[in-house]
Amino acid sequence: MRIVCDTNVLVSGILFGGTCRRIIRLVSEGRVEGFTSGALLSELEGVLLRRRFGLSQSQVEAILGLVRETFLLACPSERIEAVPGDPDDDRVLEAAVAADATHIVTGDRHLLDLGQFRATRIVTPADFLDGLESDAPPPRPEQPQTDSD
Repeated sequence: MRIVCDTNVLVSGILFGGTCRRIIRLVSEGRVEGFTSGALLSELEGVLLRRRFGLSQSQVEAILGLVRETFLLACPSERIEAVPGDPDDDRVLEAAVAADATHIVTGDRHLLDLGQFRATRIVTPADFLDGLESDAPPPRPEQPQTDSD
């Protein structure tokens, strides 16, 4: 699977943990291919520098470095205007198209309301993980031990 995580998912996973952190961990383990773009990295930097998070410039730079190491960089070549009134959401769509992503993972209602953009499904973090678990092969049954074990 190839995914683009919206900024809200990255911020939540990096700073607060939970479901969003599990998705980031899947990307870092190589079980899912994660993509971002220059525009999304700039947005992430701006959000992380907000006073309410209390992060210093050097802390934000370190976080961005880890994101760059973990996520592949998609280079959008197409300008998309599909979400009225919210060009930041269009940047997510552009990254997904450039990455040929199977999923956009987001908590953003404008994007979720689309449901799908071209061939890319748009899902919540919980729905993404649920879909992964339903696609996983069933666990192997434990083999009974014999006397020769």
